[in-house]
Amino acid sequence: MEHQLLAIRAFARVVEAGTFTRAADSLNMPKATLTKLIQALEAHVQVKLLQRTTRRVSVTADGQAYYEKTLRLLNELEDIDMSFSAAQTRPRGNLRIDIGGSLASMVIIPALLGFFVRYPDIHIDLGVSDRHVDMVGDNVDCVIRGGLITDQSFIARKIGQASWVTCASPAYLDKYGIPLHPLDINKNHLVASYLSAHSNRALSMSFSQPGEKIEVNGKRQLGVNESNAHLAAGLAGLGIIQTFAYAAQEHINNGSLVSILDEWQPAPYPFFVVYPPNRHLSNRLRVFIDWLVMHFSSLTN
Repeated sequence: MEHQLLAIRAFARVVEAGTFTRAADSLNMPKATLTKLIQALEAHVQVKLLQRTTRRVSVTADGQAYYEKTLRLLNELEDIDMSFSAAQTRPRGNLRIDIGGSLASMVIIPALLGFFVRYPDIHIDLGVSDRHVDMVGDNVDCVIRGGLITDQSFIARKIGQASWVTCASPAYLDKYGIPLHPLDINKNHLVASYLSAHSNRALSMSFSQPGEKIEVNGKRQLGVNESNAHLAAGLAGLGIIQTFAYAAQEHINNGSLVSILDEWQPAPYPFFVVYPPNRHLSNRLRVFIDWLVMHFSSLTN
């Protein structure tokens, strides 16, 4: 029975990862061992669960039905284990989390010591990138992302929001002047643009006043697709940037950046923790999300 349960867990990971190699890596298991487990499982249930090609694995109709039923079983078993152990042990285990660059370095990482003091048996592998990952295939427990979540196949919980600031270095403003209106940026200024992780296109700057919203682009000499590098471009005098206030505030306070067009404040930017609906919300992930919700607002505003 124990061997069958291991095979079922292995099968579920192959379905989620899409390849034997990625599934084996996420389970810290040799690929040959994983293959034998799946073969034994198929022999046991006497149906073909997976169709293998040289590049990818697809799930048969029987395999999809088997996955959905056994996934519920695996989640129920974890619930049973947790119900008996929760009163005696603290949340423990490993979490794989993906997060954007500036949010990691300026908001989450500085606060993690408090989390680990409270939950010393939880270990976090933090993937830091502004590019979106394949959450299921890469076996990531959750991601922290900003903006509207359009993919309805994932569960998204809002954890807070961040205000914007438009700024530039003193040297840049000495050379090009201070824009008095957002449209001045289009006419006379350079912009260090942030490039979308989805399309690699430069994102427009957004400006708002009651009853009026303006988007501008300016003249772009540099575009970057990572938030820490984007901030560095502004500090280096390479153009005007629009970034999160939590990222720029220290530099504004010490004079290395100057806030401009403050009366044209865009709407705050929402942040969400996102996880797959078929990924069981373990106790360790639950307490991490609760910690995020508790601390995020005070750290980003």
